Amino acid sequence: MAFTDKDPHSLGELAKVVILGARIARREARGKGTARLEQRVDQIREQALAREALKKK
Repeated sequence: MAFTDKDPHSLGELAKVVILGARIARREARGKGTARLEQRVDQIREQALAREALKKK
């Protein structure tokens, strides 16, 4: 279930994306790679969009 009408993410997905964003920022500050974490954020977004697209059909 979407958290808002304008956003396809559920509350749990929003929490995961925020936590991953904090981890990405921390790793960037330390000069480490973030590709794996960014890929996970993209997967969460794609899953949310796909789920909401199915609900609209």
